[in-house]
Parts: sequence; structure tokens; C-alpha cells
Amino acid sequence: MTRLPIDDALPDLLAALRQRSSAVLVAPPGAGKTTRVPLALLDEPWTAGGRILLLEPRRLAARAAAERMSATLGDALGGTVGLKARFDTAVSARTRIEVVTEGVFTRTVLDDPELRGVAAVIFDEYHERSLDADAGLALALDVQGAFRPDLRVLVMSATLDGARVAGLLDGAPVVESRGRAFPVDTRWIPRDPDARVEDAVADAVVRALRSEPGSVLAFLPGQGEIARTATLLAGRLKAGEAELAPLYGALDRAAQDRAVRPSPAGTRKVVLATSIAESSLTIEGIRVVVDSGLARVPRYEPDLGLTRLETVRVSRASADQRRGRAGRTEPGTCYRLWAEAADGAMPPFARPEMLDADLSGLVLDLATWGVAEPGTLRWLDPPPVPAVAEAKKLLRGIGALDPDGAVTAEGRSLARIAAPPRVARMVVEAARRGAAGLGGEVAALLVERGLGGTGADAADRLERWRRDRSPKSENARGLARRFAKAGRAAAGGAAAGAEPSPGAVLALAFPDRIAKARGKPGEFLLANGRAASVEPHDPLARAPFLAVGELAGRASSTRILLAAALGTDEFDAVAGGAVRTADELSFDPARAALSARRTTRLGAILLGESNLPLPGDDAAALVLADGIGRLGIDRLPWSKALSQWRDRVAFLRAAALQTGDGEPWPDLSDAALRDTVADWLAPYLLGMAGLRDVGADALGLALDGLLDRALHRRLDTEAPTHFEAPTGSRVPVDYAAEGGPAIAVRVQELFGLSRHPALAGGRVPLTLQLLSPAHRPIQITRDLPGFWRGSWGAVRSEMRGRYPRHPWPEDPAAAAPTMRAKPRGT
Repeated sequence: MTRLPIDDALPDLLAALRQRSSAVLVAPPGAGKTTRVPLALLDEPWTAGGRILLLEPRRLAARAAAERMSATLGDALGGTVGLKARFDTAVSARTRIEVVTEGVFTRTVLDDPELRGVAAVIFDEYHERSLDADAGLALALDVQGAFRPDLRVLVMSATLDGARVAGLLDGAPVVESRGRAFPVDTRWIPRDPDARVEDAVADAVVRALRSEPGSVLAFLPGQGEIARTATLLAGRLKAGEAELAPLYGALDRAAQDRAVRPSPAGTRKVVLATSIAESSLTIEGIRVVVDSGLARVPRYEPDLGLTRLETVRVSRASADQRRGRAGRTEPGTCYRLWAEAADGAMPPFARPEMLDADLSGLVLDLATWGVAEPGTLRWLDPPPVPAVAEAKKLLRGIGALDPDGAVTAEGRSLARIAAPPRVARMVVEAARRGAAGLGGEVAALLVERGLGGTGADAADRLERWRRDRSPKSENARGLARRFAKAGRAAAGGAAAGAEPSPGAVLALAFPDRIAKARGKPGEFLLANGRAASVEPHDPLARAPFLAVGELAGRASSTRILLAAALGTDEFDAVAGGAVRTADELSFDPARAALSARRTTRLGAILLGESNLPLPGDDAAALVLADGIGRLGIDRLPWSKALSQWRDRVAFLRAAALQTGDGEPWPDLSDAALRDTVADWLAPYLLGMAGLRDVGADALGLALDGLLDRALHRRLDTEAPTHFEAPTGSRVPVDYAAEGGPAIAVRVQELFGLSRHPALAGGRVPLTLQLLSPAHRPIQITRDLPGFWRGSWGAVRSEMRGRYPRHPWPEDPAAAAPTMRAKPRGT
């Protein structure tokens, strides 16, 4: 048996597990941990002949690991080493090592809480931080603490904060393997962000093939990019230059095996893969890696209740994993399609799926386990409280949980169906409607990618799948039959009637994703409020309604990946209970007026409407006031007098704040009036239909209500509308002037004044713009006595010659004020 780097670490690992019930193993890619560690544990005394469960994040990796260990033992799969995955089960009475996918382990624990006959549970590639892995580890630790203190739990990873995981495992020992990696030369080829990723990958692959020996592994975000890259390469490579081999989860087993197995002697291979090839999987002959730096991950949006696929940049740890694939057996080369300086902006580790996932399945599983509050278990990253609350809300809505969060009989039935709760509920509801078989098929289509092709039309994909006789399709039909059987068992009987369409069944799982066509072909609005689209030439583009199963992209450009047409004759049957009729009163900004209508809606989808007479009550006044506030306070009918009134109050408020008096003058800024519009304006809008009905009188009454009687009196005395000159003339005060309240007055009208006029109880001097007899400015002052004593002499000398018929006394403070010129001849 070829010696592997992990062999040097095995003695320390075995010693750790003899002394403790938990351990952490950190070993880089290629060290051999996946296939050597389970075999090394077989004969340990603490196993006592029990089984060892090895958890893998993907079916492909699980099958590869099981086959490799069986080959090492010279045994057939299903002998000492067995396999349990969705479409691959090979175990026997003598199986000691069971390689299982993480989701299978969760079902195992729920079915047998004591894990009888299991000596150890090994979590491989835990750094991927899948939701199933985190849930499985929490359950395993709960089993260990409550029932099985002898159960060994081993967490293995290539890139992981071992100390942090060890802390979760009560200070478990951390064993590290140095691994074996040949040098990898990294070359940076920054990709134009506006260019398609498949173009950049195809260019790099061609460059690598013509400058480097060996086969190439290229990482792309998803199946669509892989298919487009393959098409580009097929047109650019010479005949026999290299074999193209796609590799992703939805491929059938034969195609996956073809991608993984070594190329025939003298030939080269280009493997176009998703993140599935990052770890737990050795692809023979790879010497060059082309890394797009992208991955496609699910992102759950709790407010919309949907999971969409989003293309994101990979973490530095993932990029290093990918790079390491080029140095497994000999020195290699990695082409990275980003600038070297961009490495620093990449997250250090992959974000745990727990933080972005739909937790309804997890919450239901834990409720079935007897845990109503997930936070009471041990987690490396606990489930986010808002996501747990949203999951409970969904589960209560489908009858899986009671108000206290405990699982119901319906919930237990749904939990026994190996599908997300919404899909499980669809299976049961379809069976109740006499369509268990179709329900099982639609469920299989949802949980098993790639069945019937990649088109968006679920009905078309069902037909293609039914005609497909490949092993993968046959396996999926078995899964559909199991779903149908579980649905019938949970339904407890079926109603008679015509079998529903695929769209009607799909809507049973996702009633909030029923979509109605919008203006342009291919554009739809979902009941949850999200806009989404299919290509205009797609057969679904002209359907009046769709039931949507899967979406991708961001809110601004959400694409429908899987949907089925929903006939108008079926709409009431699947969505009628959620349709609501309501009388709506709203403010139309375009007309600046109220609108009353009776609407029929399914969530955000408007199904019908009719106009209603406008009510004249308090509620209507509040809606109108709020609408005016959002439209803008400046749109109100501000007369010159009302604007001055507002400026006067604002002046006194500022004066009080400046002196620290804290006087109770209200804030009349646009922002403050907008925020309190329901309090001060709404009571004066009763019976009004729109902004056009609001006159200056109504606005004045509303504003008056902001001041009590005492403040009204003070307003008139401390901030009068006019200044009364010694001549008796009333001069309007400009409270909006830049330097503070100001008046413009002919200087002769102020003769006899020895004190400067002031406002705000004498605290703020009035700015005086002194005018000539021709009403032209001659001086601005806030100190009239000082002006009389000072610059008046110069002004007098100049003005006497210009206006000889007007008085210009030497002592204006002692002169009589006048509005008249001197009589002729004087």
C-alpha cells in the first residue's frame, strides 16, 4: 500500500481517540485522510466491532471514498466498506465502515437517537460548513452527551480553525498532518469584469494546453457556464487535442466517473467542474488548474420566503484548495482569473451555509428530535434567531408545528419524507388530491437537479424525464415512487377528481411563488412581491400564471429556472384560499389625491379592482396628510402671510435655543412638519379629497393649532409682523433675511429714535436697512444710536447735496421724524 502523508499523523490520532471521545484532524488536500483514517480505526479496541460512519458533503465524493477504501482492502463495495446515498446504497451485515452523505446521517439519527451499533462518526471536509454538516455535528454531540458517552466524534478538515472546533468539542485534541504538496506555480490573468466568465476560462484553458503538459481542471460557478465553456472549447481545440469532461452534481454517474477516471495513456483531459471538485475527490492526471474564482451558492431571503442561487467570489481557503489540485502528484500550474492584489479582498473562509439558508428543514428535524429551540444545542455558529423565527412561522403555517414550537402529527409525517418541508407538504397535499404519483415526480424534479434537462418548463422536463431511460433517470423514478408512497401514507385518503397539472402541484409547495404575467412577454410578478422573468421566446413567456419552483440572480434581475404554467381554471383550487378582497384607500402622488378602490389580491399580485366612493372620515384624512407629507411640505398653499408666520416662530425658536432658555417654540422645519403631519394637519383635512382642496385658510388653522394661547400672545409681541416707525407707518419685518429679521425704511422716519429696536423680548436687534428718500440703501445697521453718533455725519453731507428738499439734521436723535419733504422755498 502506497504510503501517504496522513500515515505519519495516524499514531497521534489513534492515541487521542483512545483517551478522549472527540478529536479534530487538520490535514491538507491530498494527505489521504478520507480513505486512510476510517480504515485505521477499524481495529481499535473502543470500536468493539461497531460501525464507523464517514460523512461526506457530496454523493460523488462519498462513492469515490467508499470505492477507494474497498479497493484498498481488496473487497467489493458493500462488504467491509459500504455506501449510503440517495441513489447509491451498498451495505451488508458485515459492513463496518458506512460512507454516507450528510443528509442521510440526519435521518439516521432521527430514526435511531442512540445510534446503536455505531462506534464513531467522522465528519469529513467539515470546512465546507454545509447546513447538514453543522446540524449533524450538533445532533452527534447531543447523542454523545445524552445517550452515548462512548461515541467517538472526529471532525476532519483541510482548511479549518482547528482550535475553534476543538473548543466546541470540549477542548478535544487537535492532530495536524503536514500533507504532501508539490510546488504549484501561480499565474494571474485578471478577467475583464464585463466579459463572460466562460470566455475567460476558455482562453486560459487553450493557453494552458498549449504551454503546459498534463490535464486541466477548470473551476466554473455552475452548469450553464460549464456547458457554454465546453461549446467554446469544442470549436477551438484541434481534433484529439484533449477530451472535454464536465463534472457537476446533476450529471449521471457514468458521466461523473468519466470525468474522474484517468485519461488513456497519451491523451489529455479538460475537466470543467463546479466546486464539487474542490475536495474529497482526486482526479487523476491533473497538472493544471484554471480557477474562475467564482462559485454558485444558495441564498435564502426570509422576507420573501425563497432561496435563490447567487454567484459569489470564493474564499481564500477555497481558492487554495483549488490551487492545490494542480500539485497532487507532481509540480503544477494554477491560472487565477483575477488580479493578485484582489486576494486581500476575498473572505478567508467560506461562509457557513447556516447563516444564509432556509432553516425550516433544520427546525422541523430538531422539533422531531425534541428540541424546540435550536440555540440550546452546541453549534460552531448558532442558527440566526431571525431565520429560526421565520422557519417556525412557515412550519406553523403548514401545520408542522404547534403554537409552542412542538412538532405536530402532520409535522412528523412531513419529517419522514426526505425533502424540504414545503416539498414534503406538496407531496402529501398532492396525494390528498389523488395525484400522489405526480406529486412524487414533481418532488424529485425539485430535489434532484438536471432531470429532464435544464429548461425552465417543469411540465416539459417531466415529459423528457419520463422518456429518458438512463440510470440516473431510473434512479430518480424510484425516488419519485418513494415520495408518492410516503405521501399516500401521510395523506390518509385521497379525494376524487381530475388529476391536477404540474403547475397546480408545484403551487402546493410554493403558493407564495405563484406568478402573474406583466406587460412584456416573459415578465412576471410573484405573489411574494419579487419580479422575475423567463426568456421572451420561452414557451412559458405567454402563460397568464406560473407556479415557480426555483429562481436565480439578484432582485434586479431574477431569472426563473423552474416553473410550470398554471391554468386560470386551476387557480382557485390551489390559491383561492389565499386570495384576499379588501377595500384600499391610498394616496396617488401623480394626482396628489386620494384613491379608494376594492381590490382582489394574491399577495402582491393584483387580480382585480373597482373604484369606491371616497370616505370623509379620520382615516382618509390621515392617509391624505401622510401623502402630502411624502409629496413635500412645500406643496402646501403657503401664502406670504403664512410663510412669514412660520418664519417668525422659527426665529423665536432659534433665539431661545441660542440663549439656552429652552422656550417651548415648536420645530417648523420641513422635516419636522413632515414627520408630524398626522398630528397637526390631518385633523383639518376631514372631507377633503386631495391637495387641491387644501386652502390657505385650512393650512393657517392647522398651523395655529401648533401654538397655545400664551405662545400666540408672545409671538405677536416678541416677533410682530410689522415694525411701527416713529412716524406711525407700519413696515413689514422680513424674518427670512439672511442676517436675521430686517426691515427697509427711509432714514427720516427714524428721527427721534435714541434706542435701537429689538425683537424676542429685546434680545435680538432688528437689522435696519436705511433708505434714501428715493428708497435706495444708504446704510445697514444693528446699532442705530452708534450710527447717529458715527457715520451719520458723512452720510448727511452726501445726502444733503443729493436730496436738498429733505431734512438732514445734525442731531437726528433729537429731530422730529417725518415722511415729507420740506416745503418749497424753505
